[in-house]
Amino acid sequence: MMVRRDRPVGTPTEPESTHHVPVLLSQVLAQLDPQDGETYIDGTFGAGGYTRAILEAACCRVLAIDRDPTAIERAQALGAAFPGRLTMVEAPFSTLDAIAEKAGLAPVDGVVLDIGVSSMQLDEPERGFSFQTDGPLDMRMSRHGATAADIVNDTDEETLARIIYVLGEERRSRAIARAIVAARTEAPLQTTKALADVVARVLGGRKVDGRHPATRTFQALRIYVNDELGELARGLGAVERCLKPGGRLVVVTFHSLEDRIVKRFLTERSGKEVRGSRHLPEQSIKSELPSFRIVNPRPLTPSKGELQVNPRARSARARVAVRTEAPAWPLDSILAGLPSVSP
Repeated sequence: MMVRRDRPVGTPTEPESTHHVPVLLSQVLAQLDPQDGETYIDGTFGAGGYTRAILEAACCRVLAIDRDPTAIERAQALGAAFPGRLTMVEAPFSTLDAIAEKAGLAPVDGVVLDIGVSSMQLDEPERGFSFQTDGPLDMRMSRHGATAADIVNDTDEETLARIIYVLGEERRSRAIARAIVAARTEAPLQTTKALADVVARVLGGRKVDGRHPATRTFQALRIYVNDELGELARGLGAVERCLKPGGRLVVVTFHSLEDRIVKRFLTERSGKEVRGSRHLPEQSIKSELPSFRIVNPRPLTPSKGELQVNPRARSARARVAVRTEAPAWPLDSILAGLPSVSP
């Protein structure tokens, strides 16, 4: 349990059990170091754990953003608890610079991003993010656009295999794609259980790295449906344009694809050589002045105590950087390390 600072005068007191506690909360709050009179952006509001902690830590303002309309509905009570200090906007966080400008809040003192699906979304079967409980094969964060069911039923086998291989890092992607195409000729795959069963049959029903055999396939589809990696790269560029000199960025990721993009972005923006990968050559850019200073070369990770309370935090990593006075760089999707798979 995190040791909170004294609440600002007039901050309402509520039972702690009613609060959602996000991963790495104490580390994130320590790195942001909220101060009275400052302005922060929570680009992935979710259940509001980071936003609440920031508002409780200092008499500051928070611009909270989420593309999930359900999160916006849940934010109303929090806004009432901190009158005049919380601005809530339904939008993708990749547009946070424009949102802050329109709200008259730019530039800002700090930004926190918690990448990926939220616990709230995973725990709602009707959203279709998890196979733990059967539900419609949806996976859309914004409730708009193509669903996961649309992708698995309408995408050709080769493209489907590439999505699963690149975004799920699943070695058996071709066999899984082949099985999905065979299954959908008999009946469309419309539920999470139906898809999970197809994948499990391909992989022999055995756990992979201690996880359900369908985990990587579900991850790939979720990332693809929501263009999560593209959103992350564009969001980092928006943060660069929005932070004032000395402003702090904290990004929490949950798997290697996300973390690699954040690490690559900050390495590049700090003026260091970007190492190549199996997909991209080594890059070195000398023409721009460093726009960020990296605070922690090694990512922050959960404590043993946090993992005992919340096992879902086991893969969480946080990277922190401070904005310099240099102008923002142009965003290059290739240098950002984006895989060549997008909706």
